Amino acid sequence: MPKSTDITLRDLSLAQERIQYRAPIKFGGRVVTDAVLVNVTLQVETVAGQRGSGFGSMPMGNVWAWPSAKVSTEQSLQAMLRFVELFAAVIAKQPLTAHPLEITTGWHPLQLQVAEQVQRELNLAEPLPPLARLVAASPFEAAIHDAFGKVHQQNAYNLLGKEWVAHDLAHYLTPEFAGEYLDRYTSRVPKPTMPLYHLVGALDPLFESDISKRLNDGLAETLGEWIIQDELTHLKIKLNGDDLAWDVERVVRVEQAAVPAQQARGCTQWNYSLDFNEKCSGVDYLLDFLKLVRERTPHALDRVQYIEQPTHRDLKSHPENRMHKAAAIKPVVIDESLIDLESLQLAREQGYSGVALKACKGHTEALLMGAAAQKYGMFLCVQDLSCPGYSFLHSASLAARIPTIAAIEGNSRQYCPAGNQGWNQKFPGMFKLKNGTVATAELTGPGLGF
Repeated sequence: MPKSTDITLRDLSLAQERIQYRAPIKFGGRVVTDAVLVNVTLQVETVAGQRGSGFGSMPMGNVWAWPSAKVSTEQSLQAMLRFVELFAAVIAKQPLTAHPLEITTGWHPLQLQVAEQVQRELNLAEPLPPLARLVAASPFEAAIHDAFGKVHQQNAYNLLGKEWVAHDLAHYLTPEFAGEYLDRYTSRVPKPTMPLYHLVGALDPLFESDISKRLNDGLAETLGEWIIQDELTHLKIKLNGDDLAWDVERVVRVEQAAVPAQQARGCTQWNYSLDFNEKCSGVDYLLDFLKLVRERTPHALDRVQYIEQPTHRDLKSHPENRMHKAAAIKPVVIDESLIDLESLQLAREQGYSGVALKACKGHTEALLMGAAAQKYGMFLCVQDLSCPGYSFLHSASLAARIPTIAAIEGNSRQYCPAGNQGWNQKFPGMFKLKNGTVATAELTGPGLGF
C-alpha cells in the first residue's frame, strides 16, 4: 500500500539554455567552449492530495559523457537533447506513486527504451552509452526529489528514513544493507562550510608569460591570481595521460605557481587532486608518473589528496588495469566508470579505493553509491561537470550532506560565470569564496535545499 506521503507526477515542462564559456576548458583531449542546460519543472501530488512543484537543471556534458569516434560531438548533443524530450513524454504517460527513490529506479528501464528509440530516429552509428543516459535523465531526478521536499515543506535529505521510504537499502543494493536506510548515510544538516576544488585546466595559464592576450573581464586569470583572489586551498590539476613528460612538468609548474601565491597569503597547507580523464594506457604509466613527480617535486606529491580515473572507463574490457599498487600510494577513484552498483563492485575488485559522485549521474544514483562507498570504507568525493547556477548548488548539497566528503568541486565561476547570475545573489556564500570555502550552511531550505 502506498504511504500517504508518496507522490505522483502530474505535469512537467522543459526548457533549454545555452551558456557560452568565458574561456575554453580542455579535458580528455577535447576542448569545450559552451554548455547546454536542460531545465525541468514538474508538478507532483501526494496520496493525501497535496500539490507541489520541483525543479532540476543540468548541463548535458556530452563531450564527457559520450566521447566517440563514431558519433560527432554535434550528433551526441542532439541525441541527448532528443532523449530528454522523449523521456519526458514517457514518464508523463507512466506516472508512478511512490517515494522518489522508487520512482527514479522505476525510470531506469524506460531510459533504455528511450535510448533505443533515439538511436533509431537519428540513425546513430552507436547506441547512447550508459553515462549519456544518466546525464540526460539527471535533471528529472533532481526535480522529483526537489518536489518531494517542497510538497512536504521539508529538506529532501531529511526524507530518506523508514517513515518515508517503502524499502530498505537491501532492495536497491545488496542484502548486507538489510534494515538500513539512507538516513544512516546522510546528515540531517549540511556541513557549514566546505573547501572548493579549483580546476587547473590543461589550457589554463599558470604564469603571466602563459597569457597571449588578457581577457580583462574582472576575474583572475593566472593560477597565482586565482589563489590570492579566492584564498584557494584545493587545486584540481587536469593532465593528459598520454604524455608522461608533459604531465610531470605540469605538476611541477603548478607547484611553482602555487608556492609563492600561497606564501604571499600566509598559507602553508593546501591540496591537489590529479585528473587524467581515463587517458593513461595502464597503471604502469601512473606509477611512473608518481615516481617522477616524487623525484622532481616531492612536496607536490605530498599535497595530492586523490587521483581520478586514470585508465579506460570500461572496466570489464580492461581487467588488466588493476590499481592496487597505485592505490597504496594515493586514493584512486572511479569517475566515468561509475554507472551502477555492479561497476562499483568491479572497481573494488580491480583495486580502486575511492568513488567520485556526480549530481549529473542522477540524484538517486549518487545517494545509493554514496551509501555503498561508505559501507565499504572507500574514499569519497563529489565532482563537477562545470555545473553553473542551480546545478552547482545541487552538486554542493550532495557533498554537504554525505558525511565523509571533505571538499567539493565547482568551476563554473572560472569558465561560465554567466550561468551563476541570479543564483549568486540568492546564495552569495556559495559563489563568493572565503578562505577557499563555500558556505554550504546556506543549503537548508525545502526540497534540495535551495
